[in-house]
Amino acid sequence: MSKHHRDRSWAPAPEPLPEDARTIDNHTHVASVVPFSKAMSHEAEMKRQPPVPVYSVSELLDQAAAVGIEGVIDSGCELPDLMTAVQMALDHPGVVHAALAIHPNESVLHGHRGVPGPDGLELKYKPHHDVPFDQALAEVHRLAVAYPEQVVAIGETGMDFFRTGGSARELQRQAFRDHIALAKELNLPMQIHDRDAHREVIETLLADGAPEFTVFHSYSGDAEMAKVAREHGWYLSMSGTVSYKGNDGIRESARIVGLDHVMVETDAPYLAPMPYRGRTNAPYMIPYTLAALADVFDLPVAEVARATRRVTRTVYGV
Repeated sequence: MSKHHRDRSWAPAPEPLPEDARTIDNHTHVASVVPFSKAMSHEAEMKRQPPVPVYSVSELLDQAAAVGIEGVIDSGCELPDLMTAVQMALDHPGVVHAALAIHPNESVLHGHRGVPGPDGLELKYKPHHDVPFDQALAEVHRLAVAYPEQVVAIGETGMDFFRTGGSARELQRQAFRDHIALAKELNLPMQIHDRDAHREVIETLLADGAPEFTVFHSYSGDAEMAKVAREHGWYLSMSGTVSYKGNDGIRESARIVGLDHVMVETDAPYLAPMPYRGRTNAPYMIPYTLAALADVFDLPVAEVARATRRVTRTVYGV
């Protein structure tokens, strides 16, 4: 199947986790799954294929609960999505919590329309980018203070050089530093987005001082980076990429920091785990990633699931 005709349909549900091994998806974008699945249905219709079911947030959470995923932390990281994540937490108390930030690529666009990048980041401009970055971050601060029961982390923030030219990198670094300061001010954990920027992210964390609980979401580093994380007590959140062929560095990193510093996530609707890479991801698919982690640690899936739950409770208090 070519990349232009990749199967985007929902993968089958995995075997449920045991009752005493329920865990939490500590980084997802559940709200964005619904319009994403609508687009999938439209694509299927255009190709005269059977329509793809469109699930509500409640249905997606029910599907997750049915296989042992008792909750999610939903990341709102664009200005229009901040309150969406909070509202999800309000609508599903105890099941959904929110992480809020201005994504690194978004931080470049706020008040800096047309910043050039090798992959056309400037073409992602939307009207909300007219709001200066400082005002956007102030909204993150306002919501985190106004909804302390719902907002449990600052994230995802960090640096992303995949689509960013040199003229924008310092904008990203300063935005990251501002998020670090905010997480420490509010005494909240911080979820880091790090794409092609390992050295710069670590340098910034060490220069400014990392928050007490610092989490590398969808960890993509190598063993050397993991050694730095272990030295400083940082946490690695493993997505479906831990199951991908060729990602030996990610698997070795998990072993280096140890099971007491590893969590599990989907980053849904992206990064579905094997054997369903390329499909639409959702929290119910967490057990597939746990199976890959169980192989990494040579432990039963249930034991790994319980460990990720303990770490998630320690870091986020949920």
